[in-house]
Amino acid sequence: MRSERLTFALRNNQLALPDSGEILALRPRGGDSFSMLPKARLTVQQSMRPDYDDFSARGYQVVAERPASKRFAAVLVCVPRAKAEARAMLADAAAATGPNGLIIVDGQKTDGIDSLLRDLRQRFTISEPVSKAHGKLFIFTPHDDQMLDWAAKPQIIDGGFQTLPGVFSADAPDAGSALLAANLPEKLGTRVIDLGAGWGYLGRAILTRSTVKELHLVEAEAIALNCARLNITDPRAQFHWADATSFKLDRGVDTVVCNPPFHTARDPDPALGTAFIQSAARLLASHGTLWLVANRHLPYQKTLAALFREVEDIGSDPRFRITRAARPIRQ
Repeated sequence: MRSERLTFALRNNQLALPDSGEILALRPRGGDSFSMLPKARLTVQQSMRPDYDDFSARGYQVVAERPASKRFAAVLVCVPRAKAEARAMLADAAAATGPNGLIIVDGQKTDGIDSLLRDLRQRFTISEPVSKAHGKLFIFTPHDDQMLDWAAKPQIIDGGFQTLPGVFSADAPDAGSALLAANLPEKLGTRVIDLGAGWGYLGRAILTRSTVKELHLVEAEAIALNCARLNITDPRAQFHWADATSFKLDRGVDTVVCNPPFHTARDPDPALGTAFIQSAARLLASHGTLWLVANRHLPYQKTLAALFREVEDIGSDPRFRITRAARPIRQ
């Protein structure tokens, strides 16, 4: 979809790239095709580890964070679903290009591109949008308006946790995680993994258990993991920017605590949660235990039964189910 709009705009002279200088693509999705852009001049910024790895494997220059002092001739903003995150990305694009750079904005209608276009028209002269493949692409130059009022600002939420726009459950602790934290036993073993740790809510709860001597927080979103580093200063905590579905340690752990995601972009993807459960079983020692929270409708029971010798529901509410799964079956 994105590639169709970019290709159409370039072929029909609705988008002209600068003749020289580097181009920055902000947070494109893994699998996005940029064959129409000069690869040698393109840098991809992506803080989500699986997407980062996808672009890296295809030979692109990839960074998790934009180099603060570097300026780009053009920036492509790949609009996300969250409005606050989209605005923060546009402010980052203005900082990356400087006043005379070119900002290219591309997004799907389902991700709010029309609303963003209306907001930007109140501040800038916007090109005629390219409407194609259920989305829009348009360009503008920021000039002296660097959109500082849209820049990402840390917020402190209940419990004293710091979050940033775009991270999962940025405004409050996730209800499923809160339920899981309330049902964790006092004894969790000595080596624990928080698989998909986010900004550290469950990690902090795990570290209140005196048996824990080593906690590995595994999170694919670098922005969320940076928040977790601020929220958890306990020396027992170790932080890993990694894809939870392929993460490895030197030996099995006693416990995995997990509130797995089940969306890919806007679409429900139960297979993602299943992959987290499979990873948990692989990471556990033979005596180990998984403590899992998931929405009640998600079809994880067969996977759990196939991977663990002991599976039991130990708590629930109308939305979520807490499952204890112990003694993984080695495949």
